This record gives sequence, C-alpha cells and structure tokens, in this order.
Amino acid sequence: MAITYTWKVTGLKTTTINNTSDVVVQTYWEKIGKDGEFEGVFNGATPFSASSMPAGTTFIPFSELTEEDVLTWIKAVVVDSYEEHVNSIIQKQIDEKKNPVVEASLPWAPVSNTTSNTVANT
Repeated sequence: MAITYTWKVTGLKTTTINNTSDVVVQTYWEKIGKDGEFEGVFNGATPFSASSMPAGTTFIPFSELTEEDVLTWIKAVVVDSYEEHVNSIIQKQIDEKKNPVVEASLPWAPVSNTTSNTVANT
C-alpha cells in the first residue's frame, strides 16, 4: 500500500520587525505518513526571515494567516533531499511497526529456571 502524507502546523513564534508586530519567524510542524493501519511522524522546525520567504510571498497579517499559508512556506523550504530524508524517517517508523524488532534469547545459552526450591527447616 502507498503511504499517504498529511502536514500539520503545531506551533509558531513571532516577533516585531520594523514596527510590524506578530511577524512569523519560526514554525513547528509535523508530517504524518499512513500506510493502512501503520503511521509514522516526523516533527520539524523551520525558521523564517524576510530573505528566506519563498519568492513572490507577500506579507499576511498574523490574524489573517491560515494553516495552508504557513504550510506553503514550510513546503517551499522542505524540498528535494531534505523531504526525502523526512519521508525515509517516516517510512522507517512504519516498517518497524509492520515488522517489529524484538529481543531474542541466545540460542546457545542455557534456559534459566526461575522457580526456586525452598526447603523447610525441621
């Protein structure tokens, strides 16, 4: 089954720049991958400055921001090899849930007997 991905903004930090308040300078986000009943999550943080905003971005007052606006900014930064890295972490989490790694006994070690024999004093 193919992994389906969803993104979610989980937090923002703002500051005042040149008398403009509530300018977003830090985002926190999750990318969630689902493969049937199995899920993996990558938590990320992406900082922003006026020079790092995607080309053509115009200022949006904080009170008018939508999650989609912020996700557009994040996705413009999280591309190419970094997104491949994010997806590989999610894939690894899903694979580990599908086929969990479990502790195994050493096949050459004797089986320990955990029952103790008690002797009554007479």
